[in-house]
Amino acid sequence: MLTLAAPRPLKDASLFRTLSLIAGQWVAAPDGASIAVHDPASGARLGEVAALSATQSAQAVDAAHEAFADWAARLPQERAAILRRWFGLILDHREDLAHLMVLEQGKPLSEARGEIDYAASFVEFYAEEAKRPNIESVTSHLPRAEVELWLEPVGVVALITPWNFPSAMLTRKAAAALAAGCTVVAHPSGETPFSALALAELAQRAGFPAGVFNVVTGDPATIVTPWTRDARVRALSFTGSTEIGRLLYRQSADTVKRLVLELGGHAPVIVFADARMDRAVAETLKAKFATSGQDCLGANRIYVERPVYDAFCEAFSAATRALTVGPGLSDPDIGPLMNARAVAKQEAHIADALARGARLLVGGARDPQGPLFFQPTVLADVPDSAAIMREETFGPVAPITPFDTEAEVIARANASDYGLIAYLHTQDPRRIFRMTRALQAGMVAVNRTRVTGAPIPFGGTKQSGLGREGARRGMEEFMDIKYVCRDWA
Repeated sequence: MLTLAAPRPLKDASLFRTLSLIAGQWVAAPDGASIAVHDPASGARLGEVAALSATQSAQAVDAAHEAFADWAARLPQERAAILRRWFGLILDHREDLAHLMVLEQGKPLSEARGEIDYAASFVEFYAEEAKRPNIESVTSHLPRAEVELWLEPVGVVALITPWNFPSAMLTRKAAAALAAGCTVVAHPSGETPFSALALAELAQRAGFPAGVFNVVTGDPATIVTPWTRDARVRALSFTGSTEIGRLLYRQSADTVKRLVLELGGHAPVIVFADARMDRAVAETLKAKFATSGQDCLGANRIYVERPVYDAFCEAFSAATRALTVGPGLSDPDIGPLMNARAVAKQEAHIADALARGARLLVGGARDPQGPLFFQPTVLADVPDSAAIMREETFGPVAPITPFDTEAEVIARANASDYGLIAYLHTQDPRRIFRMTRALQAGMVAVNRTRVTGAPIPFGGTKQSGLGREGARRGMEEFMDIKYVCRDWA
């Protein structure tokens, strides 16, 4: 039972799993090796998870490969029914799952509850989509021939999930693959493995056959390298840094895998003078500080048209000062950062910006509540040469800079290797049309922040990744098209 650092134990203690799930069995490392997991708010040791070997990682692929034929051959309604049961169990255990997430990830409790709902929504969505892939008839271009297109599951799919959304990123990938008829081997972040293992426990209860859904913990290189080299793993889906995405791209080349990569972001927020100031401030605040700034969709560069620049800086700074900081279970606005590297990056970006002429309006230092807490920070007059305007910050530091013309801000916003999302605030419909066309991003949010959800194809352009997650396209990433041309002769 989970007791360390928790004000109460989980209502369902069996959700706290420390072993990996392979072929329907909970598996330890043969030498007893393990990885410690800590609460980022208090530093307390929450527990340990098994650090499996490369041989065991390969055994997970064996199990998934063996289970594939039966799972793919099942009626779509059967797969949908199991996914539907998994969805219900996730909602039934919402409080325990959120509580567990706060302990290992640190995010505010209300955000953790929201993530569990978000995670469940993908399972529900793909429970319905599982029943919809059909054979498509195509008008033949040849005499006496009948032409059809079939959608078929690719096979074993490897999933690698991050620490910032440990539940939602797993269900978004796994539910799509499972609905398509694929089997799964998943590797969660070693910093937040308990959320994934709890979902695996619920998947067991939902009735997934042995080997269909496997979760393997351990050292990332040890676990993932056998998967990238194994030709039976036909697709790989990863959410994380662009640097690691490039590495996986290279490692998967020899086996020509299907890749779905959701990588880094460097989102611009563009506020024009005609925007509703109160709304622009409130939405930019959400875009910057959700998940304590540790979000690939987080606002990284805030461009404000010069006539309203001073007013925006003043209002945004006042709203930032009102944010609360504290342990996630107290449900603050800002929780701890994930690790010491993240804190050091905030300090480095602030120091660099100030050295280049930026002004510090709010915050700028570690919060006294603990070594991983950092004050929500606002910088003004940040030049484009500053590191924070060129690199993903992944923390609660907001850089603001003025602009004068539409053409100028488009060029500055697009001057990035990343293209995941852009945020735009204006009331001019013609400008909305021009800007949404011109911005080089896979997603554009206009006068709002929240745009993601199960029915939309999440993904970016440039080095923010490949492929899409969510929506029907998210399931089709794990399916092959078979073209059949038939002559009855």
